[in-house]
Amino acid sequence: MASADGDRSKFFPAIEKKHGEKIKFWINRLNELETTKYPEQIAYLKEEHGFSQAHANALVMYVRGSTTSKKFDTPASYFKGLEPKTAKTIKAIFAAVTAKHKGLELVMAWNQPMLRKGKHYILGVSVSKNHLTLNPFSGDVLSLHAKKLAPFEVNKKTFQVPLDWKVDASLLTSLAKARIAEFEG
Repeated sequence: MASADGDRSKFFPAIEKKHGEKIKFWINRLNELETTKYPEQIAYLKEEHGFSQAHANALVMYVRGSTTSKKFDTPASYFKGLEPKTAKTIKAIFAAVTAKHKGLELVMAWNQPMLRKGKHYILGVSVSKNHLTLNPFSGDVLSLHAKKLAPFEVNKKTFQVPLDWKVDASLLTSLAKARIAEFEG
């Protein structure tokens, strides 16, 4: 189980117990692989040695120099690391939703800012080089809004908008309303 502080080395005792070798052995095995590509290292541990995804990820990321999975403690620290126009767009997205839907909490989950109501996620945003990905956590919610989402690239549970998107408050509040109705109705 992941630790609250994100320390990847806290997986090591469980890995050693389950796989019968000290962590140094596994670190050496990864360093000896002919590849440094993340997917291939993960596949090696999972397919050749029966690692779970969580254990493989913790070990591979540790070897790559990422000793913690926690990057941002607060949304404010997340926003500080963004380009100003991108941060402004994301803040406007969350402001549009929270203006209409009171009681939503802006939290960090999976190192991304997200709006949550109780234990249910309403809307998350992630940043890519050329776009923002918005996640209302429901393919059904996206399907209900298919016509409004037609101008955007839509995936199973996400859609993409430009980094400097002129926020469509009506669309966002409608998405949030439908998402909230899923778990309250």
